[in-house]
Amino acid sequence: MTQHTTALFEPARLPGLDLPNRLVMAPLTRNRAEADGTPTPLMATYYAQRASAGLIIAEASTPNPVGQTYPNITAVHSPAHVASWRRVTDAVRDAGGLMFLQLQHGGRVGHPATSGLTPVAPSPVALPETIFTPEGHRPAVVPREMTAEDIRTTVADFAKAARNAIDAGFEGVEVHSANGHLLHQFLAANTNLRTDGYGGPVAARIRFTAEVTEAVAAEIGAERVGLRVSPGNTVNGIAEGETEELYPALAERLGGLGLAYLHLGYADPETPVFRRVRAAWPGVIVANPVLKEVTTEAVHRASEALLAAGADLIALGRPFLANPDLVTRLRLGAPLNEMRDRYFMYVGGAAGYTDYPALDTQPSRPSTASSDSIVALDAGRVA
Repeated sequence: MTQHTTALFEPARLPGLDLPNRLVMAPLTRNRAEADGTPTPLMATYYAQRASAGLIIAEASTPNPVGQTYPNITAVHSPAHVASWRRVTDAVRDAGGLMFLQLQHGGRVGHPATSGLTPVAPSPVALPETIFTPEGHRPAVVPREMTAEDIRTTVADFAKAARNAIDAGFEGVEVHSANGHLLHQFLAANTNLRTDGYGGPVAARIRFTAEVTEAVAAEIGAERVGLRVSPGNTVNGIAEGETEELYPALAERLGGLGLAYLHLGYADPETPVFRRVRAAWPGVIVANPVLKEVTTEAVHRASEALLAAGADLIALGRPFLANPDLVTRLRLGAPLNEMRDRYFMYVGGAAGYTDYPALDTQPSRPSTASSDSIVALDAGRVA
């Protein structure tokens, strides 16, 4: 093994928060919560195992019941959710870690079989594919178009969820405006057909994401708020249009708030939109690289390219998922565990969750996952 001494392992800083290194655990939906969204004790073990990350961004958590996407995802809108999340954050803090919580509303990525409610969205445009529910994959339903009152209520729900997250012991929250969920649906021309002040030109399409972020920042302090976007991402049937104008405009509108960071999903330092957003954003950029293979060498190459292009922190999903001691492995140049994607989502339990070995334990068993597993169909939506 060759020890690496790159900038990845140097201390870093967010507004009001010192990080021990530049490696961030990206939010990954794992469906290990109770049916009502309450986090489980197993989740405390999972996150505490990965506490050596400079920052953990915990998985997407819904701010209200209608925002639920898939079965057994976490929520943060009830006292029971707050109390159970507190056990998770306590475990991570005891292990020396720091946590943000991602706040995500699914919008049209939801189903009455899961939430008991008709999904809401900027416009009544259905997801063009099936969605996993407690009854298996089902055709998507046409969402109800949000009224002006729905928009105001949802903005308030995000702010309340952010306050709940702080009460649960998180250092801050990440507003999720990526991967085809509600806020991204407002950004995208094919899912936002509105003719009011929230649809049409770029300045109107960014308005909902901006208002949610501004409300959350007003509630808990801008230094405790990050924003995640995924420019050009087509997952969940998204076709943005005007991508190279949308995201610099959003960065310029929110750049003066003093947010903790802007998180770019599927970041490619060679693209014009990456360069334009980096130029427009005055603060910290967290970049999540596209990894064609999950190896120590590939992670180093992609991370160093992003740091050289102006990223400040590197967010990794699959590598952290399969390697609770990822920071140590990358520092030493040690090989990475292979991800057992059969156990990624919808299965519950410790397998493929808390049983990945660290370097000083026995090697993991060979993967028995099949390429046509249910996880393979859905993993790209939630990383």
